Amino acid sequence: MRIGIVGLGNMGGAMAARLAGGGAAVTGFDLHGPSVAAALEAGVTIAGAVANVAAPVVILSLPQERAVEAVLGALLPSLERGAVVIDTSTLDPLAARRFHALAASFGVDYVDAPVSGGPAGAAAGTLAMMLGGDAAAIERARPVLERMATRIIPVGGPGAGQVAKLVNNLLVATHLAVAAEALRMGEAAGVKAEALLPVVNAASGRSAATEVNFPRWITSGAFDSGFSAGLMRKDVRLALGLAKAVGAPLDACAQAAALWEGADVVDAADFNRVPAAILAGEGA
Repeated sequence: MRIGIVGLGNMGGAMAARLAGGGAAVTGFDLHGPSVAAALEAGVTIAGAVANVAAPVVILSLPQERAVEAVLGALLPSLERGAVVIDTSTLDPLAARRFHALAASFGVDYVDAPVSGGPAGAAAGTLAMMLGGDAAAIERARPVLERMATRIIPVGGPGAGQVAKLVNNLLVATHLAVAAEALRMGEAAGVKAEALLPVVNAASGRSAATEVNFPRWITSGAFDSGFSAGLMRKDVRLALGLAKAVGAPLDACAQAAALWEGADVVDAADFNRVPAAILAGEGA
């Protein structure tokens, strides 16, 4: 099984290592030296140019739309007709639809396939993947997808995977912000967050924010999820832009989004530092 991958950062590097460790012949490309070194150590062959990762299935794991656009411009002419590009980046759904049409002009299938589960899920092969694109292309890529994810969820046509991811991450951001505010209220009333979380998680107020993020990364002080505040802010902005484009008001979620923008946490920091700042009374 030959697989190409462009973007060997926290997520892409973990996916590449997982695939190479499972016996696939993986060729990767990245501009960041430490990412390249880690991928080499994991058994990934490093290409000298984007075009040289050409394979029947190529995975993209990139931080923003302009990077995907640049990579596709270099990659698509080198791919054989019938190849599948699996883009795990989180993007504007309209951009994903544009990239689908661009790939089709080269006889290549483009599937928008944003993921949930973080670097730990990528390393373990337990990601959730939400897929937008042609059903036949998804089936051709399924042997690769099944090595990376335990939940492979086709959502609809081009861009549908991105819509699902933006809905998910808007909810994550909102859950984290409101959980931090509620826990802050409890602490002000004399009960520590560490004492409140077992109660919430045994009752109907629980969410992934309270069950996973707070104990694993926030109250523990670990802050090593591998996902940055800047990336979550980008996803929230994309969700707000989508809401505006489709005429769907987001009164409650917009308030949570304002907390993410206003928190005194740099973009490079772990994203769990934002709800931690809100819990500490440092949010907007």
